[in-house]
Amino acid sequence: MTCTNRKIDHLRRQIPGFACEPGCQDCCGPVTASSEEMARLPNRSVAAHDAAMAHWNCVHLGPNGCEAYEQRPLICRLFGTTASLPCPRGRGPEIPTTPEVEKQVHHLIASTRQLLV
Repeated sequence: MTCTNRKIDHLRRQIPGFACEPGCQDCCGPVTASSEEMARLPNRSVAAHDAAMAHWNCVHLGPNGCEAYEQRPLICRLFGTTASLPCPRGRGPEIPTTPEVEKQVHHLIASTRQLLV
């Protein structure tokens, strides 16, 4: 396991989860992820990526929500857990992600090569 993968796992454990509103996809859209995060996601064809982007969607967004939810990138995990990325429907964890963890996630994103999911 690489140092970046260990860092990703460490940060994932520190971002609290919460129950999204069933059927909501308000936070979903094209995002970027590091190559380590991309390796965790199911492979999708170029045609699937193109079709998703034509509608400004994430390629992993299906009719019932995120089809890669357990392996979703850090930026997706942050949505709804911080004041800077609030849930548009007012949901979120009882205890939000700490500012320090959010800062670490943004630093990791800024310091790694990102690919469009």
